[in-house]
Amino acid sequence: MRSGLPRSTRSRFLALAGAVAATALLLTGCAGSNAPAAGGNPPAPAAASAPTAITSVSPATGSVSGTNTVTLAGTSLANVKSVTIGGQAATISSTGSDKLAVVVPQAASFQPNKVDIVVLGAGGKPLATLAGGYQYQVITPVDKQLNYAMQHWNNYNTAQYGDLNPVGGDCANFVSQTLIARGWTQNDDWYNRDAAASWSPSWGYVPAMDNYFSSTPSLGLHEYPFDDRDKIKVGDIVMFDWNDNDSLDHVQIVSQVIHQNGKILIKMVGHNTDSDYRDLDTAITVDHPGAVGHFWSFTA
Repeated sequence: MRSGLPRSTRSRFLALAGAVAATALLLTGCAGSNAPAAGGNPPAPAAASAPTAITSVSPATGSVSGTNTVTLAGTSLANVKSVTIGGQAATISSTGSDKLAVVVPQAASFQPNKVDIVVLGAGGKPLATLAGGYQYQVITPVDKQLNYAMQHWNNYNTAQYGDLNPVGGDCANFVSQTLIARGWTQNDDWYNRDAAASWSPSWGYVPAMDNYFSSTPSLGLHEYPFDDRDKIKVGDIVMFDWNDNDSLDHVQIVSQVIHQNGKILIKMVGHNTDSDYRDLDTAITVDHPGAVGHFWSFTA
């Protein structure tokens, strides 16, 4: 069937249509999405980042008192914002993509245990866990002292040391027991015999205990006022004069030292009132307003 157009006109029309179609194909990118960019190959797809993981910790054991530094190795650790060991907050001292240096916190209640290490991201979201990755152990004299204290602050060891509450209070008796656990030995001046059938004033009576500490330099104790909290460590001894009348009334053991917002908080374990983490400031402002006292700190 003829179009009715002259041959020359039809030729010009077909040539024009072909040129328009070619131009449209180029402008609409119909060459396909995989066509190479001008001057080179197509860009490679971005590699997916590896998930955050902990593969090892070194060393994997340490004291229940904490404070040692361990190294966590793994992948994508730059995403980590905080770390817990055995459920206790640890301090990150240095960071990297595959390693974190972390200061180990003291174990919960100073009890030996194999515990999990958990790394967390923004908002406290858990990112990875190394199950049973760290082993707390009772190693040092302080470990032994606090491990004993946490077992017996509310579970009196009467079979071995009796109970001095009926004769005025058991606080000094308990502190002396923790010092035995730390490694001290009884002597003619400081003793408890036959479950408190016989005991020295320096063992179970607070003023006499304080005098014994001050008159026996070989014990390795140094006295500090309450204002010198930066010198105080877990295991140190706290003496109280509730009425500020130059007669000491109470004694406890330091169970935790917390640095918080520029302040140093002291927690204590002891008898009367039986407690594991009693706050020193609450004791001298709320429980006994106007109370005074001092620390005995171990020099070694």
